[in-house]
Amino acid sequence: MFYSHGKLLITAEYVVLDGAMALAVPTKMGQSLEVEATKKTFLNWKSLTHTNDLWYEADFNLNGSNLSCSNSCKVSQNLIKILEAARSLNPKFLAEGTGYHVVSKLEFPQNWGLGSSSTLLNNVAQWAKVDAFELSNLTFGGSGYDIACAQNSSPIFYHIKNLKPKITPTHFNPNFKEHLYFVHLNEKQNSRDGIKHYKAQEFNLEDTVATINSITENLSKTNNFDEFCELLHLHETLISNVTKQETIKNKLFSDFNGSIKSLGAWGGDFVLVASKDNPKSYFESKRFQTILSWDEMVLES
Repeated sequence: MFYSHGKLLITAEYVVLDGAMALAVPTKMGQSLEVEATKKTFLNWKSLTHTNDLWYEADFNLNGSNLSCSNSCKVSQNLIKILEAARSLNPKFLAEGTGYHVVSKLEFPQNWGLGSSSTLLNNVAQWAKVDAFELSNLTFGGSGYDIACAQNSSPIFYHIKNLKPKITPTHFNPNFKEHLYFVHLNEKQNSRDGIKHYKAQEFNLEDTVATINSITENLSKTNNFDEFCELLHLHETLISNVTKQETIKNKLFSDFNGSIKSLGAWGGDFVLVASKDNPKSYFESKRFQTILSWDEMVLES
């Protein structure tokens, strides 16, 4: 059995790609991968939802130099891409003449954006005994912070230096965490589209990275709720200026009495909400029903 944690990027969305220091947290919910060797000549793959419902199944032919699947849907194509990339990193993988029965199971809804792809990649990497960051680079790409979260059981600082990931476990457990919430925006955001938009912008990269690094450091250390909220606002304003996108608070929640910060690619998935009053009724009145507390979401060692 292989297991990987989900992820949330607290700071440095987009700019982490250019070397900014990010604060990221693994989530209590992740994805498991159960692998059983069989006497068959093929690989049977099943994917289960967080409610244990089967949402995908296919058989993969392991004979020959390339994997093949009778089901040509996008999920099958992505799985072939991942498995072939893993095999390129470890030629012994899936080359023993053994069949397999594989079951992957998510612990969170697929549209939550907590890392259904990164947790799968990290699980396959463990199974294939290859480097998960290399596997990610060969398949979906991105900064790699999601892979780092998959592998860690506490909050981390993450940045890219000389094209290599640098990961430092840290203690991030705010004494005001009872005032922090995660609200889902009822949409799943495509990170690759967000990255493409970010890369098309022109801005002072050196100054932006330096400011984000300062915000990340201060936000991770402060035990003052008001200062934390101000840092969230500064971060949102900076990324808004860089990406030329309206902040989610201005766009959807301008009348909210509290701070709201996008997490990861803007426009979907979860936002971080800082509020002295429980904001559940406010967001539910606007038809946002998925509201989790800090303790419900974040994995802390």
